Amino acid sequence: MSCGCGVKGFHFQVQLRTCSSRHRHPPISQVLSTFSLSSMPKLLFPYKPKPKLRTTALRCFSALTPELKSTLDKVITSNKVVLFMKGTKEFPQCGFSNTVVQILKSLNAPFETINVLENDLLRQALKEYSNWPTFPQLYLDGEFFGGSDITVEAYQSGELQELLEKTMCS
Repeated sequence: MSCGCGVKGFHFQVQLRTCSSRHRHPPISQVLSTFSLSSMPKLLFPYKPKPKLRTTALRCFSALTPELKSTLDKVITSNKVVLFMKGTKEFPQCGFSNTVVQILKSLNAPFETINVLENDLLRQALKEYSNWPTFPQLYLDGEFFGGSDITVEAYQSGELQELLEKTMCS
């Protein structure tokens, strides 16, 4: 199908607005009903229908329940140095956790570790509790100190050794 300007039917939709001749084109609905989307050349009409996605209402919840917060408070305040890490001090399962363990061991600091890989709810709750997204998480004298990068930096500057000495004396 074409009009007097020589525009073929399947090109008609694209060129309808740019045709400068004064003659009348057939209504667009007539042209579109003549051709299906599959008959259009892929280069001129690169349409791929997207699959319809089902929407589901998500309920936001906090992993940090009041009971878990209370437990974390007790664990952190009852130990001078606590490291929440992936694995244990005997068998770290993450290079960053291992780095912090080795630093604390080199400073002869007594410390407790808690393996966050054993409990996903604990891992998520700790991220909220400390407002820190990654592990390991080091707590000194009941206060969040930082993760691996901060611990390494403080160790290299000598600040960590000073803080540990103050923590052990308090």
